[in-house]
Amino acid sequence: MRAAVLVEPGRIEMQERPVPRPEPGDVLIRVSSVGVCGSDTHYYRHGRVGGFVVEAPLILGHEAAGTIVDVGDNVDPSRIGERVSIEPQRPDPHSDETRRGRYNLCPHMQFFATPPVDGALCEYVTIGAEFAHRVPDSISDEAAALCEPLSVGIAAVRKAGVDGRSRVLVTGAGPIGIVVTQLARAYGATDIIVSDLDEARRQRAISFGATEVLDPTTQPIGDFGVDGYIDASGAPTAVADGIRAVRPAGRVVLVGSGAESMELPTQVIQNRELVLTGVFRYANTWPTAIALVESGQVDLDAMVTARFPLERTAEALDSDRTPGSVKSVVSVS
Repeated sequence: MRAAVLVEPGRIEMQERPVPRPEPGDVLIRVSSVGVCGSDTHYYRHGRVGGFVVEAPLILGHEAAGTIVDVGDNVDPSRIGERVSIEPQRPDPHSDETRRGRYNLCPHMQFFATPPVDGALCEYVTIGAEFAHRVPDSISDEAAALCEPLSVGIAAVRKAGVDGRSRVLVTGAGPIGIVVTQLARAYGATDIIVSDLDEARRQRAISFGATEVLDPTTQPIGDFGVDGYIDASGAPTAVADGIRAVRPAGRVVLVGSGAESMELPTQVIQNRELVLTGVFRYANTWPTAIALVESGQVDLDAMVTARFPLERTAEALDSDRTPGSVKSVVSVS
């Protein structure tokens, strides 16, 4: 099969790889679409993301969809032909975290495109059958792939407790900030305030449901008294200012990947009894993601701003530098 392989930082090489065989409990998927994530671009440019270091050739890509073409033992063969959105992880079913329902925190996780595990920028992948989620024909291949970043957003809004009475602040209007904005609208938030440095991103946030946008360089984030604050920027200044905008007993959710450490207004957190938590991937989110897309409450197709064939993966990985870029997708088959 064809595969776009990261052989060293800044260099993608097309290679022929063997088609993987589905193990018992697995399905074999012919990949159709793969979204480009910020972690992919970071591996491509720097060879690492935090403590995860690329030490051998690696296939990137974890936002993926395709069609089941074969199944392993103990999988219903009638699933062959299903169009699926891939939840790109293999937790250890026997770990304590998995048994507690927090399988995203499994210490033995094998996650697509996280060294040394290959990802989906290739023609075929295998995954546990329960992590291949059937999608209806009304959902495009691209939207099926983008159920992955949508799932990150779902994990964030769940932790933020967003509902029909919520006032929500989002910092960062990149792809995750945009899905969080759409989700806050879908969950009925009364006010959705989005802060971003870039004017085009602020206008994009309005089109996806923000009720107010801010340029933090000219409109500092004030004490808005929001119920929930979700950071999708990873910027220390944004996080500190956002925390100050939360009402007493409100919630702060950190989803943006930023500095290893940062200074926080601890007196505000303590005196207001704020609940502060992080988000690391997701668990049990795909049925919700698919339902939201199928119902039209979340529009993932509108987020796609560029498309590339597999042979142009390197261009796709650099496309985030193009003005107006939101989400690029690689069409594999």
